[in-house]
Amino acid sequence: MIRKSVGLFALSLVVLATACKQESAADKITDADMKAIQEQNAMVGKLAKVEFDKEIHDFGTIKEGDRVETEFIVKNVGDSDLLIHDAKGSCGCTVPEPPREPIKPGDSAPIKVSFDSKGKPGSQEKTVTLTTNTANGHETFKIKANVTPAAPAAK
Repeated sequence: MIRKSVGLFALSLVVLATACKQESAADKITDADMKAIQEQNAMVGKLAKVEFDKEIHDFGTIKEGDRVETEFIVKNVGDSDLLIHDAKGSCGCTVPEPPREPIKPGDSAPIKVSFDSKGKPGSQEKTVTLTTNTANGHETFKIKANVTPAAPAAK
């Protein structure tokens, strides 16, 4: 009796663990899903449309090794939910953090962007690209900074 209960309990755990893994994989939006959403919205004449509070952020002059952050506000000025599928910086030193939830028409959300200037002396300009369900499928904005070189390490 106990052995049978333990076996059923173990089986239940396996089923639950597998179901959770399948559910989280199903929650991810693929590139094909995004394309289908774009096409469907275009057919009914409803599109998400992006408006940024700024197209570029200038950090000014910073010291090499500084980590700086800013926020871009993205507003959905379209008539369909805005989905941000992915966000990438043009370099590993630039890390965007987009909202995970859809942005409803008329609503806004912040996108935090951090820049690590370690090993990046001189004039820097980096692009952030968002993969979205807008008409062209992507939106971009930029950050820039003038990074003063770090002093050489004393020996």
